Amino acid sequence: SRRGKSSAIAYEPEPPEPKWEPENWRQQLERIREMRRARDAPVDEMGVEKCYDSSAPPQVMRYQVLLSLMLSSQTKDQVTSAAMLRLRQRGLTVDSILQMDDVTLGQIIYPVGFWRNKVKYIKQTTAILKQKYGGDIPSTVEELVKLPGVGPKMAHLAMNIAWNSVSGIAVDTHVHRITNRLKWVKKETRYPEETRVALEDWLPRDLWREINWLLVGFGQQTCLPVNPRCKECLNQDICPAAKR
Repeated sequence: SRRGKSSAIAYEPEPPEPKWEPENWRQQLERIREMRRARDAPVDEMGVEKCYDSSAPPQVMRYQVLLSLMLSSQTKDQVTSAAMLRLRQRGLTVDSILQMDDVTLGQIIYPVGFWRNKVKYIKQTTAILKQKYGGDIPSTVEELVKLPGVGPKMAHLAMNIAWNSVSGIAVDTHVHRITNRLKWVKKETRYPEETRVALEDWLPRDLWREINWLLVGFGQQTCLPVNPRCKECLNQDICPAAKR
């Protein structure tokens, strides 16, 4: 007799919901790669990856990467590059910055955006690097964003360029603007940090390193903040924001 015995009922596990991803994104990405093939945007020639002394000792190189990122905030690549060149001509190290007075530092980095604030942040951050990190820069995003004048975008780029580590997507105004125009976010985002979280939710991780460089140059040349050059864009027929 089977009376009193309970029989287990096997339930089929529900299939996971398909992960959301934007319509046509792979085709859009390939077309942006095609438009960026010449690598002739300001970011390619004068971006942060071109601003540091690649022959410097690793610790000095990493410091120069961080400094160039701090200078680049709300500043055109051409202006950042020129400021970094002037700093490097004086021997750009943690000790040289600590020994430099604020007036001289301000004169060298001018006319980068918010240069007075950046003098203060550079001095404060450099002192912390000397005291806490032996003159090097931190190797985690969490520690980097605690430094005066260093935001999430800078931290992720510093991890990528200085430490060769992909910690997240670096979202600046270009990446924020373009991904919203392409509807690469489920719903419109207001701030770059919101955009980063939204992108990292679906964009394959092996594309995280490339996406900043790709979209920044695209935003400098084609998908401009005002009057985007939609007629020149290969994505005109599949871009939700295209002015046809």
